Amino acid sequence: MHYDRLKRMGCGILTAFLFFSVFSGVSFPVFAAPASTEEALADAEERKSLPIQSNQIENWPAGPAIGAQSAILMDANTGVILYAKNIDERLYPASTTKLMTCILAAENSALNETVTFSHDAVFSIELGSSNIGMDENEAMPMEECLYGILVASANEVANAVAEHVAGSMDAFADKMNEKAAELGCKNTHFVNAHGLYDDDHYTSAYDLALIAKEFFQNELLSKIGNTPSHHFEATDDQPDDFIKRNKHSLITGEIPYDGIKGGKTGYTDEARQTLVTCAEQNGMKLICVVLKEESPEQFYDTVKLFDYGFTNFSVVNVAENETNYSIRNSNFFHTSSDVFGNSNPILSLNRDSYLIMPKTTVFDELDSEISYDTEEENEVAIINYYYHGAYVGTATVDLADEKSVTYDFSENVPEEETLAQKEPNVIIVNIKIILIAVLTIAALLIAFFIIRSVIDHHNFLYHRRTIKKRRKIIRKSRKDGPHFPSSGFDDFHF
Repeated sequence: MHYDRLKRMGCGILTAFLFFSVFSGVSFPVFAAPASTEEALADAEERKSLPIQSNQIENWPAGPAIGAQSAILMDANTGVILYAKNIDERLYPASTTKLMTCILAAENSALNETVTFSHDAVFSIELGSSNIGMDENEAMPMEECLYGILVASANEVANAVAEHVAGSMDAFADKMNEKAAELGCKNTHFVNAHGLYDDDHYTSAYDLALIAKEFFQNELLSKIGNTPSHHFEATDDQPDDFIKRNKHSLITGEIPYDGIKGGKTGYTDEARQTLVTCAEQNGMKLICVVLKEESPEQFYDTVKLFDYGFTNFSVVNVAENETNYSIRNSNFFHTSSDVFGNSNPILSLNRDSYLIMPKTTVFDELDSEISYDTEEENEVAIINYYYHGAYVGTATVDLADEKSVTYDFSENVPEEETLAQKEPNVIIVNIKIILIAVLTIAALLIAFFIIRSVIDHHNFLYHRRTIKKRRKIIRKSRKDGPHFPSSGFDDFHF
């Protein structure tokens, strides 16, 4: 592989450097060596005594003491935090940075796009850091690059993808920071796409969980991020054929655990071991982030936290338990009676809204807070739920769906008939429209009767005036003409 050439070059450069340092008398700054294994383990043991914020919530299940400096367990769908330890502390993420790199790659490119490796992409990484031996001017499809980043944690591949997506590595770092802010990260700043140490390259357990939450919503990235090993086949643009194995022991099965959905490892001397993992059991999809731990405890910390989450918490459907905002018991949702008798509700609790609650808690113990600040098209309000101040989930109040039922009258329609039997016909009555229509019709009727009355009254007066005129003419003609004895019929005209 081409990396062998780089290694030989690196050894030569290092030898020359040491020779020059020893015999020239020139001094260079030397970084302190990493702590010994004993010192590192002692530090990890000391970190177990650090406070766990989630344990301070009243009646919240007590979480395990772990050797990581910072850790979080978050539900991937609701964002509910089950376990929290120093979750806002700024720490170095190492290669877990690559989750963000792949999010941006997936958003801004197609899988079949060709990524060409520049000189800077290949040679700007630290000698000996994770790579797959790509050489300058070689190329791979974007899909293979994603495998190179997530399975092999290849730093030169992350660089090449950054240049391909944004034009330069610095411009890509700007995109990373913009995306982090968009996701709600408050303690994150990226300066590169791979995660190698830089004093200004940091994140927090909470922010990294938000990034992972976005990552695991992408099915393709989740699939690639859950790959134990990948075979990189030789092509015209990349002549080497090799297999790379994932270093994540929960993904490879070296440490068995049910329901693993993927993750990413990371390590630098400054960051120590970092790990992001996703697992799904019992209807819960949990994300675990562990920062600054010692190997192999980052994996066992993750197992402890997953066990804690899946054992002590459960999914609770809001619509099946909520009574304070019940459609039947509250005028908040009810349309009142309409012209058809009992109207179907205009508003309803979203049937898919659910909470993540401690198993020892009942729904009635929760506090709720309703907000009308929503810009979603069919949402009227949002109800946030809390347990002793800890957020446990959200339900939405939605406009009832107006579903039109179509029928196929052909002979061969067993599937449609089954659907029609399962889903009863629903008539949604919009009271507002009905009231407007009724008032409009009433106004028109009133106007009609008023006009009709005016016309009738006018005709009556006209008729009376006509009769009076005729009588006056008759009387006048009698005075002017021959006189006839009164017959009693003078006032009548035959």
